[in-house]
Amino acid sequence: MLQFSPISLDDREWVINRLREDDRQACDYSFANNYLWRDVNRVELAKEQGCFMIRYQGRDGRCYTPPIGAGNKKGMLDLLLETERGAGTPVTLGVLLKEDLAWLEQNYTGQYTVTTNRDDYDYVYDTEKLTTLAGKKLHGKRNHIARFKDGGNWRYRDMMPEDAGECLRFLDRWKSLSKERWNDEMENELHVNRRALRHMAELVLDGGMLYKGEELVAFSLGEPLNSNTYVVHIEKAIASIQGAYPMINQQFVLHNCQEYQYVNREDDTGDEGLRKAKLSYYPALLVEKYQARFTL
Repeated sequence: MLQFSPISLDDREWVINRLREDDRQACDYSFANNYLWRDVNRVELAKEQGCFMIRYQGRDGRCYTPPIGAGNKKGMLDLLLETERGAGTPVTLGVLLKEDLAWLEQNYTGQYTVTTNRDDYDYVYDTEKLTTLAGKKLHGKRNHIARFKDGGNWRYRDMMPEDAGECLRFLDRWKSLSKERWNDEMENELHVNRRALRHMAELVLDGGMLYKGEELVAFSLGEPLNSNTYVVHIEKAIASIQGAYPMINQQFVLHNCQEYQYVNREDDTGDEGLRKAKLSYYPALLVEKYQARFTL
């Protein structure tokens, strides 16, 4: 029987080593992401036979990731299916990539059905294009950045853990400016952002802060995701300041992502405005994600 327990900082090193063995391209396969969303999504972890699985609360109920790591993946999934068979409940595997579907087809043919949701797809960009914003399609981004730079009264600097207090006050301001459209999803996001700032050092996150004059107008947090991709977890800016969002985007990539071919900027959660914004940067690819439902 698999034993799941809430994910903790003590799990970080072991989980990251297993993630390196699989080198997966999806923001969901980041220890920091799972730890930061632990309370919201009820994230739990099980370790077995050199692999781990994550159990979490998805949109439609309880879900599991596939086994991750170089150990006995099939043995671990068999154990989960056997455990749940005794309970008489279906098993839903989430955050499946195309390679996971191929593996399931080899090992569990005919035992599950597959669905997908476009809202979950990650946006992945060429690092060079996000850095230079070259080409006609990104002309508007360059114009917004030029307006932000007018007067030369701006600066970008790396964020240190001791900057958490300033960034937390910035989040209070961001919430105040967003109060007319505030909802439960934004409250969850705010909780996660605050948690990231407070645990920046333990999670080994990179951060960047953007100023206009002496005013903090944007910040961002991220980390390496796999061997060729960096993931940006958080990006917050004062939307009313022209160019603040494209400027923090470009500066963070310039300072933190140059050793990686790609930048993963996560999904859009189905938000139309966010989808439009992410598409406006012309992603190199979308990371498709699937669910497999086993009826036991």
